[in-house]
Amino acid sequence: MKDQSKTSTGISRRGFLKHSTAAASLAATAGLAISRTAHAAGSDVIKIGMVGCGGRCTGAADNAMTADPGTRLVAMTDLFPDRVQTSRNNLKNRKPDQVEVDDAHCFSGLGGYQGVIDSVDVVLIACAAKFHPMYLKAGIDAGKHVFVEKPHGIDPAGIKVVSEAAELAKQKKLGILSGLQSRFHPSIRETIQRVHDGQIGQIVAIEENFIRGPYGRTSRPTGIRELEVQYGNQYRFSWLCGDDVPQSLVHNMDRATWALGETTPVDAHGLGGRSGVQNLLGDVFDHHSVVYRYANGVRAYAFCRTTMGCYNENSSIILGSKGIAYPVHGRITGENEWRYSGPGESPYVAEHREFLTSIRNGEPLNCGDYMARSTLVCIMGQLSCYSGKLVSWDEVTKSDYVIPPAPQDCTWDMDPPTAPDENGVYPVCAQPGVTKNI
Repeated sequence: MKDQSKTSTGISRRGFLKHSTAAASLAATAGLAISRTAHAAGSDVIKIGMVGCGGRCTGAADNAMTADPGTRLVAMTDLFPDRVQTSRNNLKNRKPDQVEVDDAHCFSGLGGYQGVIDSVDVVLIACAAKFHPMYLKAGIDAGKHVFVEKPHGIDPAGIKVVSEAAELAKQKKLGILSGLQSRFHPSIRETIQRVHDGQIGQIVAIEENFIRGPYGRTSRPTGIRELEVQYGNQYRFSWLCGDDVPQSLVHNMDRATWALGETTPVDAHGLGGRSGVQNLLGDVFDHHSVVYRYANGVRAYAFCRTTMGCYNENSSIILGSKGIAYPVHGRITGENEWRYSGPGESPYVAEHREFLTSIRNGEPLNCGDYMARSTLVCIMGQLSCYSGKLVSWDEVTKSDYVIPPAPQDCTWDMDPPTAPDENGVYPVCAQPGVTKNI
């Protein structure tokens, strides 16, 4: 049953991918390897569906269809029905032979995700990050393979759901693909491997930067309800996106965690806030700095900023005793100079190709462990920026903290979690030194 919303408001993002076989029997036999019915050459159809119809999820569907010509897009949902139609039209123009979404499989509203899950083999999830854990778990419960965009949760309670879903997927022989696409980038892969092989010596420190302008709409839309303003502009409201450390720095801290052999920090302390010069839509911070401390003495210094008119940089810089590695640029300087010169492939396509191939081969890829770990590292830093407190890994892994309201409690008729004043300005989402979140 379609849960219809009213109107669209702004920009949405991210994607979702997965699974193949004779779909009718898979829910009842979730442990059945898809390779029993799908050919490795990709001649059998894998039905995919989208949860979220913004730019990134539309891109993820396009990437999956590019990666495997045997995929067919058969179902779509978004909180706003007009976004579904826009995305369907765009994808139909790009992939006319692979888009088979009829009107009956265009869903909308907060309940639309279930209609997609019921219709497909592989679910592509890229919507407000608040809902990622709940939708991932629903997909795995239903016996479907799942692609989940980053961040994979926005609070410690959400990451516990992600970890539970990942373990269940292992038991059911189902795949989970993370949107942390650096792990599939050819030059980043080789750079990190060279770091692991000792080409820069011992890691001494890491600098991570994601400083840029703000995501999404920055001015207030008119003619719609306040709750729709917030649902439709997820990146501007902390209760939906979790703010910029998990939202953006998660790529950076995933690379840092990978370089450190999946080691997690002992603790983190962070600074953050909202510049008085920017009265933009929403309640999120516009600058964060986090220092992560590791047991071996290494520190990672992570910075993100979403301020207009400033210097921008997206980089990972791994400082070693014999050199410096720049994974994003495929380069090493120092005693053992090196620059990547191998083949290139879009990591967004590569991740789907590897994922779909693993499904067809009956050995579905499961990224659950590292995607939960890297996201929680960022949540740890965000909680420190919000509270102004030192936050330990032990505290954050034991915490059940939820950024309210809980995803299962969200409705179209609830009171908005925040509200603007008479000038349209929202109160900043947290007060360091006052806010408690562990």
